[in-house]
Amino acid sequence: MNKKTVVVSLIGTQLDYVGKGSARWSRWRPNVSLCSQEDLIVDELHLIHDNRSSRLANNVAVDIESVSPETTTSLHNVRFEDPWDFEEVYAKLYDWCHQQTFDTDHNDYLFHITTGTHVVQICSYLLTESRHFPGRLIQTSPDHHNPNRSIGRTHIIDLDLSKYDQIASRFDIEHQTGKDFLKGGIATKNKAFNELISQVEKVAIRSTAPILLTGPTGAGKSQLATRIFQLKKMRELVSGSLVSVNCATLKGENAMAALFGHTKGAFTGAQKARDGFLLSANNGVLFLDEIGELGLEEQAMLLHAIENKSFYPVGSDVAVTSNFQLIAGTNRQLKQEIAAGKFREDLLARINLWTYQLPALRERKEDIPANIDYEIDLYAQTNGQRVQFNKEAQQRFLKFAQSSEALWTGNFRDLSSAITRMCTLADSSRITIDDVNAEIARLSQAWQPSEVSNNNDILLNYFNSEQIAALDSFDANQLAFVLQRCQDHNSMASAGRELFNVSRTSKVQVNDSSRLQKYLAKFGLKWKDIDARR
Repeated sequence: MNKKTVVVSLIGTQLDYVGKGSARWSRWRPNVSLCSQEDLIVDELHLIHDNRSSRLANNVAVDIESVSPETTTSLHNVRFEDPWDFEEVYAKLYDWCHQQTFDTDHNDYLFHITTGTHVVQICSYLLTESRHFPGRLIQTSPDHHNPNRSIGRTHIIDLDLSKYDQIASRFDIEHQTGKDFLKGGIATKNKAFNELISQVEKVAIRSTAPILLTGPTGAGKSQLATRIFQLKKMRELVSGSLVSVNCATLKGENAMAALFGHTKGAFTGAQKARDGFLLSANNGVLFLDEIGELGLEEQAMLLHAIENKSFYPVGSDVAVTSNFQLIAGTNRQLKQEIAAGKFREDLLARINLWTYQLPALRERKEDIPANIDYEIDLYAQTNGQRVQFNKEAQQRFLKFAQSSEALWTGNFRDLSSAITRMCTLADSSRITIDDVNAEIARLSQAWQPSEVSNNNDILLNYFNSEQIAALDSFDANQLAFVLQRCQDHNSMASAGRELFNVSRTSKVQVNDSSRLQKYLAKFGLKWKDIDARR
């Protein structure tokens, strides 16, 4: 089914007026020309005018009927007090569009932008671009190559930019540039992380609503928040500063004053007024890291400030305003905090419109090589010294870093620290296999629970690292426990009585020393070895 063509236009008080004589038919008139096109049949023309141009609008409608009897012309009286007042013109055209019933299934809508003031033309564009007018733009102009100059020519402009390949390509490039920037230029391969960053880039550019970044410590929440701000700054979406606050440092009575500011004399020690973090972030971005550490009173005031863009400094009954965008970070499960009465449910509802869970490093093993390269480059920039792995060392470290042995409990902080240590200790700017092995041992030790770490300390009194590594976890933990108990006793018999305190009661012949001696012998130990280390 062919759609009808419906055009909205304004009367041109200058261009449409050429008098009443027959000479008017040889002159180009925008609205008459619009309806005179051989390749464009206008089924309906809605002609907007005001009281001062009612007669002209009627005359143009009569002429259109004579050149295009297929066109039904409807006149609409819209009174513009000042056609150069943007606010007035936009409001009245918006209201007019809102009053219409648009049937896009059966009609093709065009907004004629040749007539009217420049302000009218801008407002027509904005209403079409925002889809309050669900159509395209059409422009008419004289055609000096056509002998019949009254007809002119038309040009239709579709504001759906995705239909223009070259423009769409530019947007794709800009979008990719934004994503690369948010990733710090790191060529990440993890699909889930790349999809997350792709959405964050869109939200950073298109939204000013709060963003909640969750994930374990060291997953990159602070870095991502900083890059979101920098991206907004580059695109001139914010004019203010980034104010970063670790909420874990805001404790006691000073927390409220630090966030919301205070007046002079508001409390003991307040010798002068202070703006506070929220006001300092006006027209910028406020990053509240570890937001779950805030007290309930501070949470309540923060919620009010987010919703109203205003708050009361401590000691003041005059509200101040601050137009900031909030980015919050946390490694806590805020829903569990709500259940425990430590976090406000209404605040979470307000800040989790855009929530992104940053994955741990061990969940992004395919991204470890690129992040290692990034950390090495960062070390070179910071220290002015270029350091590289030799081939064997690189393979060894990558194999470990991507294995199940690498816990990366501190996530990217652990990786950054490891690279920094190896680069610093490398001789001749080359990281060797010995450097890597030493770092692996250091990381493995750091990642062990305190109990396991204590066990290793005990075992190292009797075995070297290779011997300990050859022990099953069960044997290593049991042996460490036995040796610890032995060190607490002066004799094998005394130690045996504690270690075999239950089983010895069922023995016909109790021989604790013999049992302990045989156990130690399994690992090549004698009681004198223990005595030697007291």
